[in-house]
Amino acid sequence: MESVNQRPDNRSEIRDFLATRRARITPEQVGLPTSGRRRVPGLRREEVAVLAGVSTEWYTRLEKGHISGVSEDVLGAVARALRLDEDERTYLFDLARAAQPPGRTPRRRKAVDVPPRVQWLLDSMTLSAAFVTNGRLDIVATNALARALFAPMFDSQTTDERGRPNFARYYFLDPGAHHFVADWNSAADITVALLRAEAGRYPRDKALRELVGELSTISTEFRTRWAAHDVRIHHGGVKRFQHPDAGPLELTYQPLDLPISAQEAHSLTIYTAEPGTPDEDRLRLLASWAVTPAGHRNPPTTGTGPEERNSGTHGPSR
Repeated sequence: MESVNQRPDNRSEIRDFLATRRARITPEQVGLPTSGRRRVPGLRREEVAVLAGVSTEWYTRLEKGHISGVSEDVLGAVARALRLDEDERTYLFDLARAAQPPGRTPRRRKAVDVPPRVQWLLDSMTLSAAFVTNGRLDIVATNALARALFAPMFDSQTTDERGRPNFARYYFLDPGAHHFVADWNSAADITVALLRAEAGRYPRDKALRELVGELSTISTEFRTRWAAHDVRIHHGGVKRFQHPDAGPLELTYQPLDLPISAQEAHSLTIYTAEPGTPDEDRLRLLASWAVTPAGHRNPPTTGTGPEERNSGTHGPSR
């Protein structure tokens, strides 16, 4: 078992990440000449070394996972040579930071309760679906509308012993997710990439390692995506749902970092609908249902407007 005062051995993650980024770039893309047959896709190690301004021996050692002590300037040069985007660059620096010997005994990450002030904030947003997740994508707090919006997840058998949904478990272990989530493949890609980025930031998170191990063992879809080493950090955007009660919903979302505790990362995510659209009407209806007994609900009405042309879309693409 790893001691808390030891740095994690993340050499395999570094090796696979750099190798997969190198494999996706062709010499033509970076202005290098090509000649003869190439045994591997993408750039060779010596070509990356030339682009980064380092020796081939040095880059080979780096790609074998020996990243401890590498300067930020050199890492930046490698990131530019491999054409890493902002999220990938952050992930590379996180891997390098995790490989450094700790100056002091690191704190163990542990779950913390969401303080009342955060729940008050969530409850005050009556026309937006708002919820809090931790870095493992557990939903740890919601307002009433978010609880209604994600009812299929809360009703899923993939919830934990406290009844809390987890986006990754739901997407990969509940067949119903394929109906609830629009473009399931894209949603699955993003979910795994979010977990991969979290693992780069917090390699000592035991609960995260257990989650990844569980999903890798059970789900081929997860295991394949995890091996791709794609990373993503939260961004805003548009997500679509096929809600079992409210019907098709297209909502905009924005996640925000929520500094609740130094021992656990949290994010506040808010979903809302574009004003004046059928999606806003449906979201308002769902909000009214969230505070109305089920027996007193009126069914949603449908029309012949543009929303009907989108009725085949499904679920969120987290």
